[in-house]
Amino acid sequence: MAAPKLQVIQLFSRLCNNPTPHTLLAILLAGGIGGVVFWGGFNTFMEYTNTMEFCISCHEMEQNVYHEYKKTVHYKNRTGVRVVCSDCHVPKEWTAKLMRKIHATKELYYWMTGEINTPEKFEAKRMELARRVWDSMESSNSRECRNCHDYGAMRFDWQTENSQESHPDAMDEGDTCIDCHRGIAHQMPYDPDE
Repeated sequence: MAAPKLQVIQLFSRLCNNPTPHTLLAILLAGGIGGVVFWGGFNTFMEYTNTMEFCISCHEMEQNVYHEYKKTVHYKNRTGVRVVCSDCHVPKEWTAKLMRKIHATKELYYWMTGEINTPEKFEAKRMELARRVWDSMESSNSRECRNCHDYGAMRFDWQTENSQESHPDAMDEGDTCIDCHRGIAHQMPYDPDE
């Protein structure tokens, strides 16, 4: 009796050298099913990484920015609409979302090396991390903010006096949300340059 490895090699050789229509159909069907299973698993995992539970699963996020966020209107408000981490930090469009996930691997580096594993270390990196997020939001014209906040849907007359003046001007000038609304969900970092 041939070893299992040799049997697999012989079977593969037979399939390649003398494929029948049934064999080709079976290979295509197996490949298609395998592709669907892989894609479903990949997409499911990618969506899981958008959950609040995943975002705060490392103590760096849970102990720092999560506690700040819980004190904001994005966490608890009169309408009961809660915004989670991914609503602000992950694009909805699939390609942009995939690129964001690739960039997020740098955050895994910080976690693995312990660069932000204490409140003191986190505070020392906070400005760098915040600037990275702000730059991303500016470059996308605050795309994630605009998933919920749209100038066209705003009732300026229901807003505070300051917002009634600022929002129409910002809309006319093409300003992006992050130009005025930094620190809306997290504590503003200390900027040694200011």
